[in-house]
Amino acid sequence: MNKSFLGIALTFVMLHACNSNAQKTNLSVDSFEQKINTPGVQVLDVRTAEEFNGDHIKDALQANWLNKEEFVKRAEALDKSKPVYTYCLSGARSAKATAWLNSHGFEAYNMDGGIKSWRAQGKDLIQQQAVPQISMEAFTSSIPEDKTVLVDVGAKWCPPCRKMDPILDELVQSNGKKFMLLRVDGATQAELVKGLGADEFPTFIIYKNGKPVWKKQGLVSKEELLAQF
Repeated sequence: MNKSFLGIALTFVMLHACNSNAQKTNLSVDSFEQKINTPGVQVLDVRTAEEFNGDHIKDALQANWLNKEEFVKRAEALDKSKPVYTYCLSGARSAKATAWLNSHGFEAYNMDGGIKSWRAQGKDLIQQQAVPQISMEAFTSSIPEDKTVLVDVGAKWCPPCRKMDPILDELVQSNGKKFMLLRVDGATQAELVKGLGADEFPTFIIYKNGKPVWKKQGLVSKEELLAQF
């Protein structure tokens, strides 16, 4: 067989395989909606935080595809035993995110047309409501000086935060007398997040005698947290 013809044939086969895989992972808006309304799934918005705060699908997690470091950290906290359904504005970013997830051991699917198509079909979206901001001064004055306080700065849409929730719940249940847990909603308290230097979610800060004595960002083991009390 002519070598040039063989090369063309192989290229055609590879392109066909790639297109076939993309078709399998791309879902229509209606199919996407049906899938995410079944138990045991994860919905991932790969737009920026600003876009997400504008509106998003209910119960969606967020990991910005354009910030590769953030995306990888948050994606690694997802559960590989549950399928991931991704979306962005028009479907381009989420298609790339879906390919990345599938290449890293996840079962991932992309919503074709993105949230623009979702909106166009009149599907429900969550819009973030403005909430009163807590000043750094007010927050600091609320920290009791006679207790060890563990501050957890996170957000409901943050995959690592979601992964830490059962660890914190277990910690409170088994060692609640040793400390007080104080949760800060980093999604709504922008001023406080800046004041605490919580540039990554989750951020954990331990206060003793009313002063911060320990701080760590990202996933933390129960044993490491206990060692600080």
